[in-house]
Amino acid sequence: MGYCNGRCTLISICGMQLVCVLERQIFDFLGYQWAPILANFVHIIIVILGLFGTIQYRPRYIKGYAVWLVLWVTWNVFVICFYLEAGDLSKETDLILTFNISMHRSWWMENGPGCTVTSVTPAPDWAPEDHRYITVSGCLLEYQYIEVAHSSLQIVLALAGFIYACYVVKCITEEEDSFDFIGGFDSYGYQGPQKTSHLQLQPMYMSK
Repeated sequence: MGYCNGRCTLISICGMQLVCVLERQIFDFLGYQWAPILANFVHIIIVILGLFGTIQYRPRYIKGYAVWLVLWVTWNVFVICFYLEAGDLSKETDLILTFNISMHRSWWMENGPGCTVTSVTPAPDWAPEDHRYITVSGCLLEYQYIEVAHSSLQIVLALAGFIYACYVVKCITEEEDSFDFIGGFDSYGYQGPQKTSHLQLQPMYMSK
């Protein structure tokens, strides 16, 4: 019963992870955040494999899913540190999340709840020609905290997924070991039916 509940819980966690990361992927696409887009894509693939492994009793897939969750937690911790500007990180100058190929920021920077965007004219000399120079004010929640909330939710789901993935793998392994023991024990005492011949050979005489 506990094993069934563990599988069902892990399936539910994988489903929630897919929904949350797809929502996050949409807004990362809108903000041209290339590094998170790539990380989200890999996460989607691994979660699907973990879901398949859970449904089809494939512990190898579940183990791979669990290992990836460790890396996923590490990535989200980095994103949190980036937006909170821990250490030498700076969300205003660093372009790590866009691979330094664009100056796009989080989509929530201009579209957060209550945010008012005002174009500044004339633009400063240092501003790129293909970008507009704006000021954002009136936000009920700053964009960095929205990004931090997204990453925090992913960490919580990943930790729950890791715990239940380990539990399900343990249950599957124990079940396979028990099955092998019973099968191996029976195989030594089992002998297939032997064919017996009911025909009695009679000598044949041939007359000349």
